[in-house]
Amino acid sequence: MNQFFTEKDVIDFTALEKENEVKQTMKPANIYVRALIDEIENPIPSNHRYMPWMRSHEVIQFRPGEVTIWGGEYGGGKSLVTGHVAMSLAEQGDRVCIASFEMKPRRTMGRMGRQFTGFVHNDMLFNSYPEQKQAVIAAYEEFETWTKGKLWLYNKQGTVQWPNVVAMAKYAARELQCKHVFIDNLGKCVQGEDDYNGQKEFIDKVCAVARDEDIHIHVVHHVRKPEKEGARGSKYSFKGTGAITDQPDNVIIVWRNKAKEHDPSGKHKDEPDTMLIVDKQRNGEGTEGDIWLWYLKESQQFVSGADEQMMRFS
Repeated sequence: MNQFFTEKDVIDFTALEKENEVKQTMKPANIYVRALIDEIENPIPSNHRYMPWMRSHEVIQFRPGEVTIWGGEYGGGKSLVTGHVAMSLAEQGDRVCIASFEMKPRRTMGRMGRQFTGFVHNDMLFNSYPEQKQAVIAAYEEFETWTKGKLWLYNKQGTVQWPNVVAMAKYAARELQCKHVFIDNLGKCVQGEDDYNGQKEFIDKVCAVARDEDIHIHVVHHVRKPEKEGARGSKYSFKGTGAITDQPDNVIIVWRNKAKEHDPSGKHKDEPDTMLIVDKQRNGEGTEGDIWLWYLKESQQFVSGADEQMMRFS
């Protein structure tokens, strides 16, 4: 047999590559059934993570390899809620990275520190009460210790090229062993609200990173202003291309009850201050539904009952 070929020979290398790829990726179904049987015989402990509110556990779980898109109006409390969730995930033993492109790390930590301690760190009243001031300092020192080995911040504000954000998420997963990455927000990672191709490509890459690195990525985004004040949002309310909610595994809308805030009559007193509307969950045993939350102004925490006290982190 001739061991050489020349340019006169016609060889379709592309077709050969495709054929080999198909051979390598086509598998008989029985091997996957066997994997299910193995899982029954040797169950793997669940590595799902939850939000800090017990009532939410039956509604939604956060699984490795998935992406959750968080939406809400401007000033609707998205960053406060996701910051609270991030602290809960760290409390459960997962390392967390937060990339906030609208807030400097010091402000982000100021909010989270308030949620941890229940104190506003720069309250000038503490100067008049030395004992109280020392108690606050001690609380924030406890917070400082708590964050070590649990929480990292990506110090970049303003518009950022989305490939850099993807690289950041990979670094957080590979080098820092973070299991959750929060990106706040999508609008800072693309050219504009009408950059549909950029939005689609970014979300596609984010989903790939979550899957390949076996982490959970949380992306915060804005929804369009509703036609009627106070109307609930949905997965169709997000600004931009439909791929923003089509590709991620979970969609959660943070809805702020402004009617309750602006009603002195008490008509809405039994209603929650905030609702998390779970409008999509691709996997898991959870269901789509609403999670009612009440806001504690002093600590900026959210709790699941009107009479509940702020939760403590250890």
